[in-house]
Amino acid sequence: MTAKLQIRDLTIAFGRRHPTPVVHGIDLDLTPGRIQGLAGESGSGKSVSAMAVLGLLPTTAEVGGSIRLAGTELLGMKGRALNEIRGAKIAMVFQDPSSSLHPQLTIGSQLTDHMRVHLNLSKKAALARAKDLLTRVAVPEPHEALSRYPHQFSGGQRQRIAIALALACDPEVLLADEPTTALDVTVQAGILHLLRDLARERDLAVLLVTHDLGVMSAIADDVAVMREGRIVESASRRDIFTRPAHPYTQELLASMPEAHESLIDGEER
Repeated sequence: MTAKLQIRDLTIAFGRRHPTPVVHGIDLDLTPGRIQGLAGESGSGKSVSAMAVLGLLPTTAEVGGSIRLAGTELLGMKGRALNEIRGAKIAMVFQDPSSSLHPQLTIGSQLTDHMRVHLNLSKKAALARAKDLLTRVAVPEPHEALSRYPHQFSGGQRQRIAIALALACDPEVLLADEPTTALDVTVQAGILHLLRDLARERDLAVLLVTHDLGVMSAIADDVAVMREGRIVESASRRDIFTRPAHPYTQELLASMPEAHESLIDGEER
């Protein structure tokens, strides 16, 4: 299947006078209906690579290479053109839902404002769609939830709401940056189930960024392992976890607890 998002020779460096390279020419393909994992230790460059897709890096960043969405080059895109891509074509879920949820606005207003801007919906149609989205991501009592504020929900519920917000305009690509790190293992499993099911139902091309190989083993279809700004190994999930080729991947797997099982019961790994 043709990749929806193609990243080629992506380089990132920070600093104006003497830029320090942090990403050294990585390649990734995001395919509809599949979850591409990007694994690595903290500081490996995985999160900044994801943020580069949406132009979310600071102005001090020097970004090179190519990032194409269905053939359209995103690198260098600015202003209105980039804003039309963000949220509508490519959406992002962050580790901390507060990054995407405004604490002083109701969940309903945040969801409907987003949809009315990008989809040109009436207030009534946007509210109906917002309720349907909250129902799909399993937020309890979705009708009542629309009038509540982010602080009135648990951490796991806020992350589900953040996912609903990301999906509000039917994006083609979803970037998930450490989406379960702050959650306990039971809540993690529910969020991972949701991401996996949404990828399949909506034919979403998903990039899952995480340092946790247990999370990766649960839902990623393919895994790229990143170290010091470079992808050192890229293969199917089965091959990465059963036949790791690179010594660094072998070290990461060896450091996992022996009793660590997939967070999704019965999922083939």
